[in-house]
Amino acid sequence: MKILTVNAGSSSLKFNCIELPEEKELISGYFEKIGMNGSFYNIKINGSKIKREVELADHSVAIKYLIEELFGNNIIKSLDEIDGVGHRLVHGGDKYNSSVIITKDVIDTVTELSSLAPLHNPANIVGIKAFMEAMPNTPMIGVFDTAFHQTMDEKEYLYPVPSKWYKDYSVRKYGFHGTSHKYITKVMQEKLGKEDVNLISCHIGSGGSICCIKDGKSIDTTMGFSPNSGIMMGTRCGDIDYSIIPYLMKKTGLGIEEIDTMLNKQSGLLAISERYSDHRDIEDGMASGDKLCFLANDMYIDRIVSYIARYYVKLDGKVDALVFTAGLGENAREFRENIINKLGSLNMFIDKEQNNKIAGYLDIHEGKISSNESKTDIYVIPTNEELMIALDTYELIK
Repeated sequence: MKILTVNAGSSSLKFNCIELPEEKELISGYFEKIGMNGSFYNIKINGSKIKREVELADHSVAIKYLIEELFGNNIIKSLDEIDGVGHRLVHGGDKYNSSVIITKDVIDTVTELSSLAPLHNPANIVGIKAFMEAMPNTPMIGVFDTAFHQTMDEKEYLYPVPSKWYKDYSVRKYGFHGTSHKYITKVMQEKLGKEDVNLISCHIGSGGSICCIKDGKSIDTTMGFSPNSGIMMGTRCGDIDYSIIPYLMKKTGLGIEEIDTMLNKQSGLLAISERYSDHRDIEDGMASGDKLCFLANDMYIDRIVSYIARYYVKLDGKVDALVFTAGLGENAREFRENIINKLGSLNMFIDKEQNNKIAGYLDIHEGKISSNESKTDIYVIPTNEELMIALDTYELIK
């Protein structure tokens, strides 16, 4: 089967075409600045990258070019060869605990949930409707970023706030990066040869979350009502004392939207280093002796270590594996080493030689990096959210 995976943003559209069950990527692409000046798209096929500057008035135009690329690169000879389209949907609230075939009812529900993800859900719906119009006979599947975490117990997802907030306004922990954590769980189940795996999955990129997985299911995660909670990130603050917000509003006269923007887009590594949101730049800064870059890195590591330790206790020390994934988790070898070196009291130890061999820009992309003395196995596993979306789509339409 040929499956398209789609991630539609308000002005972007990312896609992959994957052959299943072989799990072979046939083509991928990224449309940017849709509805804006200077729009373009990139296509990657057979290891080659092609950039085309075109006018993308809206998502339907982007899809027209997408389909032309599928034909032009001999991926398909007919649209009937596309067996399904899997759409990444950011927020399913507590309505969806698994991927679903998209119907009018699903679209209506996701639209109703837009207040929980105002930047993402409406854009996702635009993408779905555009594909439905272009490919009316092809099944559309919704894969929710929040679905994997719906196995959390209420003692984990409820906040200690007035119950009216949850009952009337849906205020609770939802968790995100669920598709990535689900993929890591699947890979580790295959590696360890059992379904009931206990994992601590660390998705560390420009955004980051850590997931506590027991018997193959999410029981807790660092992101909560929004993706801005948990560990600090590239531009997000992570956990802070809520009282800071009204205090700053009174002191500065800033409005809630301005404060919200600062906490989401001007905090984290960017705020502490005063210059950089990308950890690669933080590393360069440390190499040149920048004290603020050292401080940002140390704070980042400490917050990650704190959650790993917390989830280790939550799993009663019965952890099959600690897994690092996503851009930083997969590539930053010294960063991984610094985290693991702080986990010695949990009897987690690194094999420095093995760790140094693994990075996305090297020949080895994944593997075990724990030493023989380590009580817990430690792995680096590249995430593949597109493949997870394709697999869910495949299973539902099969």
